[in-house]
Amino acid sequence: MDERLGTRPHKINLLNRGVGAITGVREVKAFNESEIVLDTDMGMLSIKGTELHVTRLTLEKGEVEIDGTVDSFVYTSAKEPGADRGIFGRLFR
Repeated sequence: MDERLGTRPHKINLLNRGVGAITGVREVKAFNESEIVLDTDMGMLSIKGTELHVTRLTLEKGEVEIDGTVDSFVYTSAKEPGADRGIFGRLFR
């Protein structure tokens, strides 16, 4: 079995770098007007841009809708940064 296959599909739809829908989302970790950080079935996803907003969040279905100007999508490992470093590692990031 491919470990990248989650329990639900992970998909990103983006129209004109401005309106997007993301599925396979477990949790919204953080967001502000320049960055949205999502925990997805494929790992942590950082969306960077300007005037970013979470317009709809349905965690039961694992769906997030965003708008603004998207500059980048960056995935990191499935683990939350600092999760394996203990309390001091998380405090001194």
